[in-house]
Formats: sequence, structure tokens, C-alpha cells
Amino acid sequence: MNFEKMSENEILDIANPIMDNLMDASTEIDHERHTKDFTDRMKNIVTKEYLQEVCKHYQAEKGYFSKREPVAVFRRPDSAAIIWKQTFTKAQGAFVAEMVLINKDGEYLVDHAMVF
Repeated sequence: MNFEKMSENEILDIANPIMDNLMDASTEIDHERHTKDFTDRMKNIVTKEYLQEVCKHYQAEKGYFSKREPVAVFRRPDSAAIIWKQTFTKAQGAFVAEMVLINKDGEYLVDHAMVF
């Protein structure tokens, strides 16, 4: 799979539902659903306890994830980095949501994700 040959819209069509699931599962603090599209590397990092700690902190400080708009897609042969403008229900201003998407054995997986 060569992400450089895909259009920005093709990549966003794959990435947006995955990110929607990550955001919804974070709101519900549902570890199994949150990590379902993660690489093994990411699953080892985002343990159930880690997710609970991070989500509770974000929800107390910033609220819940709100509106998200794509900003950029960076294509590489073996991955794509997607950047969104992210808002929260409590915190003022714009934040950055990002994801690195890979294709492993025909399956699209998240190898990195962060909101800051």
C-alpha cells in the first residue's frame, strides 16, 4: 500500500471513521473499542488504566471532544499523517488532533494518535 498514490479525500475517508471511533470511545472510556484499530505497538502503550487516566483528566479539564475539521494530510509511501483542528466542549480555542495511519496486511491501523 502506497499512501502517496492515494488522494487526500481517499485517506480522509478511511481516517475520519477511525478517528470518530477513537473520540467516541474516549468519551465513553471504552478501552476495547478505543484500541480496536490500533497496531500492536499502540495497544501496548494504551493500556486500560492509561486510557482511563488520560480520558478522566481531559474530560475534567477540557470537556468532551466537539467539532473536528481536517487541516492537512501528509502522505508517505508506508503511512499517512492526518492533522485536524479539534475543539472541546469546555476548553476555549483550537487544539490539534493527529493520527498516523498505516496499512498492515490489508487493514488500516493507527500507529500514533494524540490530541494537544
